[in-house]
Amino acid sequence: MRPPFQPDRDQLDLVTILAALSDPTRLGIVATLADVGEVSCRIFGDGGNKTALSYHYAKLREAGVTWTRIDGTQRFISLRREDLDAKFPGLLDSIVTNARRVKASEGVS
Repeated sequence: MRPPFQPDRDQLDLVTILAALSDPTRLGIVATLADVGEVSCRIFGDGGNKTALSYHYAKLREAGVTWTRIDGTQRFISLRREDLDAKFPGLLDSIVTNARRVKASEGVS
């Protein structure tokens, strides 16, 4: 299995990151990752069908928001907090805070 594309820190682009975060499903994934850290991709199984979730994971990974680690047949994802904070200080915290606020106002746990 070929490793997935993951941009280097110097390749991170603000417009691409913001575009990836413009989708509510992806924003929810990021907020959850901020709370729990690295997780198996399977944790988001109730967030849609497998194909749609794979698409969302790829968008976040290719934008440089998340990191994917492969262990056997499983994929684990985590936020690239260190890289994002180094290149765009405060961006991730602002996005996660807003996502949590929206989630709370919608009554989603």
